[in-house]
Amino acid sequence: MENLISLVNKIQRACTALGDYGEESALPTLWDSLPAIAVVGGQSSGKSSVLESIVGKDFLPRGSGIVTRRPLVLQLHKVDENREWAEFMHIPRKKFTDFAAVRKEIADETDRETGRSKQISSVPIHLSIYSPNVVNLTLIDLPGLTKVAVEGQPDSIVQDIENMVRSFIEKPNCIILAISPANQDLATSDAIKISREVDPKGERTFGVLTKIDLMDKGTDAVDILDGRAYKLQFPWVGVVNRSQADINKNVDMIAARRREREFWSNSPEYKHLAHRMGSEFLAKMLSKHLESVIKSRIPGLQSLINKTIIELETELKRLGKPIATDAGGKLYMIVEICRGFDQIFKEHLDGIRPGGDKVYNVFDNQLPAALKRLQFDKQLSMESVRKLITEADGYQPHLIAPEQGYRRLIESCLTSIRGPAEAAVDAVHAILKDLVRKSINETMELRQYPTLRVEVNNAACEALERMREESKKATLQLVDMECGYLTVEFFRKLPQDVEKGGNPTNSIFDRYNDSYLRRIGSTVLSYVNMVCATLRNSIPKSVVYCQVREAKRTLLDHFLTELGAKEAKQLGSLLDEDPAIMQRRQNLAKRLELYRNAQAEMDAVAWSK
Repeated sequence: MENLISLVNKIQRACTALGDYGEESALPTLWDSLPAIAVVGGQSSGKSSVLESIVGKDFLPRGSGIVTRRPLVLQLHKVDENREWAEFMHIPRKKFTDFAAVRKEIADETDRETGRSKQISSVPIHLSIYSPNVVNLTLIDLPGLTKVAVEGQPDSIVQDIENMVRSFIEKPNCIILAISPANQDLATSDAIKISREVDPKGERTFGVLTKIDLMDKGTDAVDILDGRAYKLQFPWVGVVNRSQADINKNVDMIAARRREREFWSNSPEYKHLAHRMGSEFLAKMLSKHLESVIKSRIPGLQSLINKTIIELETELKRLGKPIATDAGGKLYMIVEICRGFDQIFKEHLDGIRPGGDKVYNVFDNQLPAALKRLQFDKQLSMESVRKLITEADGYQPHLIAPEQGYRRLIESCLTSIRGPAEAAVDAVHAILKDLVRKSINETMELRQYPTLRVEVNNAACEALERMREESKKATLQLVDMECGYLTVEFFRKLPQDVEKGGNPTNSIFDRYNDSYLRRIGSTVLSYVNMVCATLRNSIPKSVVYCQVREAKRTLLDHFLTELGAKEAKQLGSLLDEDPAIMQRRQNLAKRLELYRNAQAEMDAVAWSK
């Protein structure tokens, strides 16, 4: 059991060191999941005296009005050494052996946060006390509940204190130590009232009755201590603290505890309750209860820690690695990011990720549809054929077959194929640019660095533009080659019809009759369709070779070559991470360290068992 108390104390110290105080934040909190005991009571109800009795030391500031103006997270650590000391979180590695100095430091640290005013603050002071005379406990001393603002305080302070107290005790892992003075009507107890609001069944509330020795003669608190006047799940505990006169005389805690034991043993009204009264019994009871609560919370705490570690690691992975400090590290980092982007881009083209199929759609649907829309039959109408044949003959009519006319007709048709060929190049270029955009968005590391993201995008688009120009040149050359050299075999295989152009004795007018011209148009159309079928297969090959294949091979080659010549400052300018992301990563790394430490501590306890 001692291991469990020590375990929670170690985790709480790790929380304190790594900035987890259970406050509202965008980070997961382990502090709120750890059992702790909050001390609640009205102003001057004896809260501080109860705490000092449990610790066995004078260490808390005293005075009139609101003395406790910040939550004091008090961790008690039982040690085997025969010495006592205290440590503050805000003064690491300094040990206080003079507890009067501890009292002064609490007051000074309160003033540092709130000024020398009567204001309050929800920022806690974290104090650890190491002693052989304490039990392992975590106690949180909260500002005393009050009904009236004193001079120098805003009217809202009454509600502010209540809200602060409620924020601590409403958490299900908080054990409430409700301090009420016996010399006042319990029905008006601020501690009992607010505890009942957050814990209506009294399942995690311990009632402590103070100032029993100051009750009017003829009255006693037996009904309360027996649980008849106000019932809680746990028995009430009465304590007799030092009087103000004792405090002024510096009566030590050993003598005060002896007097308290004598009071319970010698009082006829309370003699039967003496075995479960007093600050020593209270400390042991709270320690035992805390042990049982921790034991019941351990499985859920382990599950929470393991789950949160996975979540933190996932988010840290999403945020990426921190920026290297040296030039070589920065260059390596940028190159690795570029490789990641390039790999994602290739996966889109290769079908591992969606998008690459759109390139095939250009070749299978868009290009054929564009070629079909050219409507060569209209270009080869009777009038067009007659006009071109006649113009091609010039002053000397053709003798056997109008070869120049054929050439001009074919060239006029094939030239119009340049449009669909260019459109195919542009369509694939647009698809590749869109895949670059998608790949950049899917490269997690590029989200960290806006400047590098822009530079990679610009470099990729510039490379694609160069590839488009090369592709367009190569693709249009395919069309020009078909125009520049006709396939002779096609015409040699055509049937010869002497009456329709093969007989040189026919008149020039017979050669231009409708039947003859229709035959020429039909022949040219057949040849153009044959060339279209060829180009329909060769244009995609040219586009893929010059654009798709080249993009897969050399998309960022030029950018990476220039990158090698940059200096450290220039490389650093590319890695201009958002400061908010840098801070988030640091915070997550600290919180992950906390949870891993907690996991290691819990594993160590499990192995020791």
